[in-house]
Amino acid sequence: MEDWALIRRLAAEGTPHAAIARRLGVSRTTVVKAVASQGPPGYVRTPAETSFVVFEPRVRALLKENPDLPATVIAERLGWTGSITWFRENVKRLRPEVRPVDPADRITWEAGDAAQCDLWFPPKRIPLEDGTGSLLPVLVMTLAYSRFVLARMIPTRTTEDLLLGMWQLLQLLGRVPRRLIWDNERGIGRGQQRSVGVPAFMGTLATKLVLLKPRDPESKGIVERRNGWFETSFMPDREFASPADFNTQFTGWLEDANQRTVRTTKARPTDRLEQDRAAMLPLPPVPPVTGWANQVRLGRDYYVRVASNDYSVDPSWIGRLVDVHADLERVQVRAQGRLVTEHPRVWARGLTVTDPDHVAIAARLRHDFQQPRRPPSGVDELLRDLADYDRAFGLTSEEAGR
Repeated sequence: MEDWALIRRLAAEGTPHAAIARRLGVSRTTVVKAVASQGPPGYVRTPAETSFVVFEPRVRALLKENPDLPATVIAERLGWTGSITWFRENVKRLRPEVRPVDPADRITWEAGDAAQCDLWFPPKRIPLEDGTGSLLPVLVMTLAYSRFVLARMIPTRTTEDLLLGMWQLLQLLGRVPRRLIWDNERGIGRGQQRSVGVPAFMGTLATKLVLLKPRDPESKGIVERRNGWFETSFMPDREFASPADFNTQFTGWLEDANQRTVRTTKARPTDRLEQDRAAMLPLPPVPPVTGWANQVRLGRDYYVRVASNDYSVDPSWIGRLVDVHADLERVQVRAQGRLVTEHPRVWARGLTVTDPDHVAIAARLRHDFQQPRRPPSGVDELLRDLADYDRAFGLTSEEAGR
């Protein structure tokens, strides 16, 4: 290597080839080859057939059927008896050649076109009404063009709560993106199936629901990167007293986060928000139907169930049909169009929520029911004189006495 470098330096300085050969003690042919070469000399080993060559066609056939088949399984099926490390290295070399390619495109988002939706589960249990803690979902909506983020914690990932959460976030936004993108969330829909209530919700908003196909992360990568950002920037060293406290802290943090410059757009989300909103659809004149709704006949125990919790109802309506409706904050019961009961909604599960006034009314009704019934004054008690029957059948007093 040193002789090769020296030969090229001397030749560049104009030293004749013969003089270089005499000085270094090499032949003129060596000098000529060194000057004409494009790179330093190196040893190239002649390829030799290895023991893996015999197995390679069969390995390719197995990998073509299943590109993720472990190397140890392939070795066992083919009867390989050599070094398993050597076998793994060769399988690793062949695997990219037979694995299907899934290119990822660069997606350009237009103003007002889409909002990416996802559920984020903060890695900290939130205290609930019964003293327990639970990992609750946070509905995150990220506008694809401006990168503006809206989010709030919801009680469950059921269809009712997902639609309630989306409607609240859209009301905060004041507009409706032309597409709402979801990644096959069970409460929204999967494949060609849509959960009950979702088509009507989207139709009222006049927007399009897009359910992504499996293995399509680039179409929803914006919101998923935000989820990871929340865990590293928002969650550390925070404590929460309740879901409402979480929403208050998170909303305040997002106000600052939406004013930070995004690297990919080189702009702040708040600066691009108005252009994004201007291209969106207006909110519908009639709100979509959302929330938990059910019509039941009120039973003797005067309780109705909403999302695994029982709520008391005015016992005066026992035996009659009542309409139950619940949103994220409250549970309301109506009878004949009139509000008869209202409770704050609890987020824990398996609880019984009782209004003391309902217990008092039930006690009064029970007491009245247990009292003996007295006939009203001045009303015949169905006691008839037997002589009335004698006269009805035409009998005299003497005949009746026989």
